[in-house]
Amino acid sequence: MNEYDFARIQLRRDFFRQCAGGIGTLALADLLALEGRAAPAPVEPLAPKAPHFAPKAKNVIFLFQEGAPSQMDLFDPKPVLRKWHSQPLPAELTRDLKLAFIKPNAAVLASSREFKPCGQSGTELSDLLPHTAQIADDICLIRSMRSDAFNHHPGQLLLFSGHVLAGRPSLGAWAVYGLGSESRNLPGFVVLTSGVGTSAGADNFTSGFLPSSYAGTVFRGSGDPILYLSNPAGISSQSQRARIDAVRDLNQMRQVQTGDVEIASRIQSYELAFRMQASAPELLDFSKESAATLELYGVSKDATKAYATNCLLARRMVERGVRFVMLMHASWDHHSEIEKGLPRQCAATDQPAAALVKDLKQRGLLDTTLVVWAGEFGRTPMSELRRPEDAGNAGRDHHPEGYSLWMAGGGVKPGIVYGKTDELGLKIAEDPVHVHDLQATILHLLGFDHTRLTYRHMGRDFRLTDVGGEVVRAVLA
Repeated sequence: MNEYDFARIQLRRDFFRQCAGGIGTLALADLLALEGRAAPAPVEPLAPKAPHFAPKAKNVIFLFQEGAPSQMDLFDPKPVLRKWHSQPLPAELTRDLKLAFIKPNAAVLASSREFKPCGQSGTELSDLLPHTAQIADDICLIRSMRSDAFNHHPGQLLLFSGHVLAGRPSLGAWAVYGLGSESRNLPGFVVLTSGVGTSAGADNFTSGFLPSSYAGTVFRGSGDPILYLSNPAGISSQSQRARIDAVRDLNQMRQVQTGDVEIASRIQSYELAFRMQASAPELLDFSKESAATLELYGVSKDATKAYATNCLLARRMVERGVRFVMLMHASWDHHSEIEKGLPRQCAATDQPAAALVKDLKQRGLLDTTLVVWAGEFGRTPMSELRRPEDAGNAGRDHHPEGYSLWMAGGGVKPGIVYGKTDELGLKIAEDPVHVHDLQATILHLLGFDHTRLTYRHMGRDFRLTDVGGEVVRAVLA
């Protein structure tokens, strides 16, 4: 064998080794794709996608009242409780209740709020919600919500991910996974926060086992919308573009080698961040909003400024094609001093939330934007006294049965009340709506059969509604 023959054999061996390696890589990528762990990702993971059928809603704004507002002080009047005030209820009525802190024999706390019929629909609402009263004919109030969880973290996980354990994709992530986004310069799923305290936190807007492109991005209401979004001093837009191009090229080379879908998400994140450097500051610039609009939301008032800013930002994001906007407002967890704390939170949120619905309606956006106002569960009709020596500090414990929420726009029937609780507010009397039913209904309004919007992970198909959920067709327009 001469030198030429030896070199030729080496080249042939190299060819087969490389060829076999390439075939093996392709086969591995295909197997991983079947498991949902890798797949040839589209160039634009957030590109708009077609739903299963024609949707009523294109966008969702979820006004999450973190901590569980008291339904019997806001949405579901229970005058019979006055007869039981300061007395325990009969044991046969309370023995099966899921309670976090109080005992079943805790004394009843009748609501001090006044309820009045509102609008042409006559929906009864608390005097703490004078602005919501003005949109009574635009909302669908559900008084028969039911959760399986009675503590905050699992309750919030169930509401947004369909399961009480962490690690699953959130509602917003599922929506963007299914529909993509119509905004090129902003994330498809944006999170805005206000209030004090949190429980499930980022678990409420995680992408879970979905690609990270679908996770919620937290925006701030002032300064840089996202920390470190602006270029450092001395870095021009041109040099930043060159850096991102270089990183993109390296990432694309690695993606070709591995087929890892997360690399595509990383590329998309860099590109989106670059585009946001120009578009996000404009988003926060309210100078072109009319004085009437700013006054409508309450942007200049100290009590409402934070929430009003977020509600106005939510409308501006929907206008710019953001698919899912989530407002997380904490501070509703009134285990004590509910007579002080509840009016304070209503004063902060009632006007902006109602303004959002009014503003969307007058701009012709409410028909295609679903607005949801909800907590993770409700509160008990019995009182909780963490300092028994001071009866004025009474609050309410967690209660997963028969709480209230409202929805507006996006294909929801306006001006109706759905569901009913018993006269004491302990249990659901008519038309129960489980959290999975709510999720199925939201996905239906977005154009999805919730049983078919799935993602294969760890060898099986997962969905938001777990193994349950029915669309609540009575609330559909």
